[in-house]
Amino acid sequence: MKLLFNNKKEDLLSRLKRQDSAAQKIFYDQSVKKFLSVAKSYVSDLYQAEDCVIKAFCKIFKHIESFRGEGNFEGWARKIVVNECLNFIKSRKTVFYLDDVHASVLEDLKEEVIDFDFNAQELLDQLPDAYRMVFNLYVIEEYSHQEIADTLNISLAVSKTQLFRAKEKLRKIYFQQQKKLKNEHV
Repeated sequence: MKLLFNNKKEDLLSRLKRQDSAAQKIFYDQSVKKFLSVAKSYVSDLYQAEDCVIKAFCKIFKHIESFRGEGNFEGWARKIVVNECLNFIKSRKTVFYLDDVHASVLEDLKEEVIDFDFNAQELLDQLPDAYRMVFNLYVIEEYSHQEIADTLNISLAVSKTQLFRAKEKLRKIYFQQQKKLKNEHV
């Protein structure tokens, strides 16, 4: 990102590292919608998701010096948003992970893609928090099951179980909505 500042081009990141409030506003304005969308995929309540995003921006600006330029800055910032959402969910202590799917069922699990005709966020909002967190981390953030297990302090088997259940629940919701749409058109 390049900005005109004092009649010379200056990198937005270097301005952010100097705690330039104008640069912070520009970055906020450019990123807030994307980051809110990320937060909403983890935290279904809009107001709580907004709180997570605001806290994430505060951490981004406070800890900007820790960004070493390895990889994409926006990806680094997005990870802070995801971590803020996960911390919020963990702090509520309302997420329960169940580990009762047999390993043989998990081994047979095939990656399937469902062609969603409508807003995927509406589907994700219907998932329980535990399913949604694992689904998002695995599918959207591309974490491995081991990384998910380490991040959420759960076992590898629980991570796989939650993903399996999330996919099954999404399939059920999807097909129920498709059936409802067909019945409305008859």
